Amino acid sequence: MATTKDKKGTTAKNKSADSKKSSTKKATTKKKDTAPKSKSADSSKVTAKKGAAKDLQDLFEDGLKDIYWAEKALKKELPKMEKNASSKELKNAIASHLKETEEQIKRLEAVFKSLGKKAQAEKCDAMAGLLDEGKGIIEETEIGAVRDAGIIAAAQKVEHYEIATYGTLAAFAKVLGHKEALKLLLETLKEEKKCDKTLTGLADTNLNSKAE
Repeated sequence: MATTKDKKGTTAKNKSADSKKSSTKKATTKKKDTAPKSKSADSSKVTAKKGAAKDLQDLFEDGLKDIYWAEKALKKELPKMEKNASSKELKNAIASHLKETEEQIKRLEAVFKSLGKKAQAEKCDAMAGLLDEGKGIIEETEIGAVRDAGIIAAAQKVEHYEIATYGTLAAFAKVLGHKEALKLLLETLKEEKKCDKTLTGLADTNLNSKAE
């Protein structure tokens, strides 16, 4: 009987030892699994490039350069949109916004001047992409109501980008205390919202129904 107890006791001890080894092994495995994840998280951080914005003022000025390029690029594309539109109302809306865009460019130059800076343009990848998409829509639609609907859609995407940009820049100007710049940016923001509303009205009336 004593021998049986000893065997049972030994078996229990062995099981306990095996359990501890298993726990230790799992803990070691967890540590090994955790290490690479931590390393991977660090590698996802992007190193700032040379000339990167160091403060809000720098970011504000970079945003102005961006939208200045965007407006000048849009000025070149709007006449093409007008030429390819069929609806008289749409043609008029595009022609009207072209005049506004010309004024908005001058307004941005005034913003730069109010900051004591020379107006500079830096390529806006977002606007470049939107304008390329607009060209593609014109090429991929038949002349008439369908193309008009496509032009409206492309134009509204541009307007939404501009509304977001001018809204952000106005917020920056307010925080930085640039009162003159804020006034000018808000004036443009108001025009962009009005233009977007006009385009929505055109889409809601007869253009989209004709395109069906």
